Amino acid sequence: MTVLATDIRTTRVGNPYASMAQAASGNDLGIDIEAIRKHVQVQRCKHVAGQSIYHAGQPFHAVYLVHAGSYKICELADDGRERISGFRMRGELVGVESIGLKAYASDVVALESSEAWELPYPAVLRACLHVPELQSHLTSALAAEIRCDRSWMLMLGTLAAERRVAAFLLDVAARYARLGYSAKHFILRMSRIDMASFLALKHETVSRALSHLHDLSYIDVQRREVRVLDVDGLRSMAGMSTALN
Repeated sequence: MTVLATDIRTTRVGNPYASMAQAASGNDLGIDIEAIRKHVQVQRCKHVAGQSIYHAGQPFHAVYLVHAGSYKICELADDGRERISGFRMRGELVGVESIGLKAYASDVVALESSEAWELPYPAVLRACLHVPELQSHLTSALAAEIRCDRSWMLMLGTLAAERRVAAFLLDVAARYARLGYSAKHFILRMSRIDMASFLALKHETVSRALSHLHDLSYIDVQRREVRVLDVDGLRSMAGMSTALN
């Protein structure tokens, strides 16, 4: 994922941008790409914006590791409308929610020019049998991802609109920081509509919340370009302690 600046490199520990979801997960979502390549033959799949890795209902055969760019996970709600259930960046897995099912449970769509590495699931299982540390690594990564997604679900059911938007921005900032990019200056690759869908809000509500955070001088936002001006203020808005652990 392209960003506009790379002025800080930080980890989750002591990271003021770390979101509530990441704090609850107890781990970063990113996994060691090179460790995977040593044990599983991967197929590199490139996608342009709007192109899908797979669609809901297609037979499950592999999980995918995001190598470049970003993707959104799309599901159909009970009323037939599309709902965004997550976003994935470099070093994060997609398809894990379908493990144990005969078919994929969602669509995964590129938000920009992106690349995902296909990891055939039978090959992953065989590698885990012979390489215990790989199994432990994957299990930890999958567990962290599940806990993070669950934490988001809990937060979306309890936080007011502006708090959700603030928490979302902190989450994106922390994920950029994990990749070694700037947590203070970045581009939102998703549209306001996709962001609203994920946060279970109307896109007009998201736009108003961003404008209010801008007016409070917590952020400067120009279209999809975001600068974090006051991380403590943003954390306070999200209902998080401003003190670092």
